[in-house]
Amino acid sequence: MDLPTFDPATADLDDIGFMCGLEIHRQLDTGKLHSRQPSILWDYPLEEIPMNWPRVERRLIAASGDAGIVDISARFEGQRNRTFRYIVPPNAGLIELDESPPDPLDEEAIDVASLIASMLNAKPVSTLRTMRKTVIDGSNTSGFQRTTLLATDGFLLVDGIHVRIDSLLLEEDSARHPPGHRPEGALAVYTLDRLGIPLIEIATAPDIRSPEHARSVASEIGAILVDTRRVRRGLGTIRQDLNVSIACGDRVEIKGCQDLDQIPHIIENEMLRQFGMFAYANELRHRHEMDSLPPSRHDDNSSSRSLNHDELMNVIPLDIVDVVEAWSNSNHEIIQRARESDHAFLGVKLPGFAGLLAKKGDSVAGRPAPRLGKELAGAARLAGVNGMIQSDELPGYGMDASGLEILKSIMNAGPEDACCIVLAEEWQARLALEAIISRARQAFFRLPREVRAVEPDLSTRPMRPLPTGARMYPETDLPDIKMDQDRWKRIRLNIPLRSSERAKNLIELHGISEDQAQQLVRRQIEEVFLQGVEGKSSDFPSLPAKAWATMLLDATRAEIAEGVGVTEDEIPWSLLALSLHAREEGLVTRDGMASIAQELWVTPSFHSMSFDERLKIFSERAQDAGFAPADDGALKAVVQEVVEEMHALILERGMGAMGPLMGAVMGRLGGAADGRTVSESLRNAIADAISQ
Repeated sequence: MDLPTFDPATADLDDIGFMCGLEIHRQLDTGKLHSRQPSILWDYPLEEIPMNWPRVERRLIAASGDAGIVDISARFEGQRNRTFRYIVPPNAGLIELDESPPDPLDEEAIDVASLIASMLNAKPVSTLRTMRKTVIDGSNTSGFQRTTLLATDGFLLVDGIHVRIDSLLLEEDSARHPPGHRPEGALAVYTLDRLGIPLIEIATAPDIRSPEHARSVASEIGAILVDTRRVRRGLGTIRQDLNVSIACGDRVEIKGCQDLDQIPHIIENEMLRQFGMFAYANELRHRHEMDSLPPSRHDDNSSSRSLNHDELMNVIPLDIVDVVEAWSNSNHEIIQRARESDHAFLGVKLPGFAGLLAKKGDSVAGRPAPRLGKELAGAARLAGVNGMIQSDELPGYGMDASGLEILKSIMNAGPEDACCIVLAEEWQARLALEAIISRARQAFFRLPREVRAVEPDLSTRPMRPLPTGARMYPETDLPDIKMDQDRWKRIRLNIPLRSSERAKNLIELHGISEDQAQQLVRRQIEEVFLQGVEGKSSDFPSLPAKAWATMLLDATRAEIAEGVGVTEDEIPWSLLALSLHAREEGLVTRDGMASIAQELWVTPSFHSMSFDERLKIFSERAQDAGFAPADDGALKAVVQEVVEEMHALILERGMGAMGPLMGAVMGRLGGAADGRTVSESLRNAIADAISQ
């Protein structure tokens, strides 16, 4: 089947009923939300996690929520029959293990979240009431995530478009898999270091007008979060979820959008997938003599949908067949491994699906083509298997044409039918095939509302059904908190400056370049810059603004840290201030600053000295190491000597001879040469030589 022409990059978004909203999650830079443990992450691969960290295994069972209904996503996870192994790091304890009641909401986290709400023009709720949100994929030991509505009805203006903020929630982050670990089969491993770190969740209304606008909105919200200076930074601290639909499809939530620049591509690929699944649905309906779906979901007739679904129980039956005989002559690696593992070879027939499952590598408008086979394989993977073999890619996997005929014969499949085969332990293969049949029946309708994950090619794969309100119920271990108006007013009076305003102030007040100002603000070290320029601390003398900005942004701190067993972040800014002051006072050359500072950093007595004592020993060490600047007389003599020796080159190149002469002067002065001083003196000497 060839899909009708559709290019999401050029489609009229109003005509196709495009809708999009964002959910942005960002970790707050405070302690954990309910346990008073520090928010620390250890990035050990699974095999390197210390053996003395305790391990605990659990099973989770779906339970009904406050309305007496089991949420559909929780019920689905429960069917996967998995065991969860939890690794307990030093910043996790009884609360993270769900063996002790939670502590009340962290007050600092409430303040930071309220500050963000205020910057987004949102209105606070009068009472903070913590709820439990059912989650049984193993990422929460309790089987639920605690979440608290903080504010509603906010807005921001992005690209001239008013974007509503529906809600802001304060919630605890989940446990995570160790780096590089991917759950397989019936066991999933989690570490509890991230569990309980406070998250702010910001949900927009579906006011986003285009894929590019979605990136702009995410960027603006991210900038507001950073401007609070109270959120955590680095990979994994922020997650963007996309809610996307077009009229012929339905809403899906896409998780795992880390890179802002990828957001437009992910949205456009999802639009193409939804259009493709709609086309597949109508092709299947045509083959089975059913009425076509209308172009918009808003025109669906619910009674005919129900009737057709009943028919599908007979049209697409769950009839699982043992097909091992069809691969009796195959020596393919995958088939061999399955035999060695004593796996079952089970399959199901999909009547009328022949030619619709498509093959890997197909594309539409340069994008990953919607593949019905990928949708079915994604459903199978949720049961823990690696995937499936489907008849549209056979012969293959060591099977020749005669083997394919045997397979079709075993499964009683005609030329218009497709077959799906799973190789796994029998119970798991059966669960996977049930998921495939369920997804195949769903293919006759609009795509299901579900949660999907981003793939490396920026397409998506199914994760679980879209959750419902049935997953929420009150947290009985925590009291309500009244949101005091005075507290809210105090927060609103202390809204921080935006980054653009901070950079503008640095340029206007201290004369540094725009690039320097922006970098200082982006790295969040402008307060360190101001401390040095203003010289209001005993550890920070008054320093020249441009030179101090340059030092803060160059690699001096990394040079000092290199080779002494500490990270760059452990080198105090005051040591850089001392080094620059020594240079400005003519006590050390530029080349000697880092090495002398490093030598002093590893001297224990240095850390208890006063600033004047440190400056004195800095000068002495520079003298001993030959890094004290040459006096003016010695410098001028060497410069004059080099100018005379290389006079012919000066006449030939003029100021172009600066480089070779600079190297010669620096070589003769050695560590006593200060590049800036040498350059100034040499430039004057060359100018004099040219003018004579």
